[in-house]
Amino acid sequence: MLEVIALDPADAEAAQTGGADRLELVSDMSAGGLTPSVEATRAVLASTTLPVRVMLRDQDGYRPGDLDGLRRSAAELRAAGASEFVLGFLSADSNIDLEACRGLLTELEGCAWTFHRALDNSVDPLLSWAEVENLGADTVLASGAPDGVANGLAVLHELALRQDPLQLLVGGGLRQEHVPGLRGAGVRAFHVGSAVRPRGWSDPVSAEAVREWAQLCHVEPRVTA
Repeated sequence: MLEVIALDPADAEAAQTGGADRLELVSDMSAGGLTPSVEATRAVLASTTLPVRVMLRDQDGYRPGDLDGLRRSAAELRAAGASEFVLGFLSADSNIDLEACRGLLTELEGCAWTFHRALDNSVDPLLSWAEVENLGADTVLASGAPDGVANGLAVLHELALRQDPLQLLVGGGLRQEHVPGLRGAGVRAFHVGSAVRPRGWSDPVSAEAVREWAQLCHVEPRVTA
């Protein structure tokens, strides 16, 4: 499975043309990806038939800024047609903020959702995995380390063994050369953003770049005797 970050309908259309399986819709990548507007969400949902997971995050970092505001945003986005979301918060001591997560999840009953890379920045990602599972996520987006996949491979290999019912979605500094080894470890879901924007975040998603990633991520691993 290949998930692509989208900022607008043009990104969504290019990602679908290139063979992506799902979108993560965000705004303001200069802050690591924040909650998109209701208008942007409606426009993206109208532009694609792919599943769209909408970010719920109101400031850079992994602490909630205004939890009540995030709950209002979640309700407004659901009313606009969103049915899948992305969220995740840490407490001041860098453990999973269960209270904040549960507070926002009261607005998302019945929705599929991903716990994002707050897990990588927690004190113990392996313990955090179990806590996220108990919260009811179906997916965890992780790179295995705060600074990206290249330094998080050992943790990712361990998390891959813990899948079911949670799915591990690997992203954050993911490069094409990482994919074969991760697939061999049991990872089946990958997440890209800047990797499919050849000229950076100021330019749109490239359908050709998405197609290249889709071919890499969708190929079946070779079975040896």
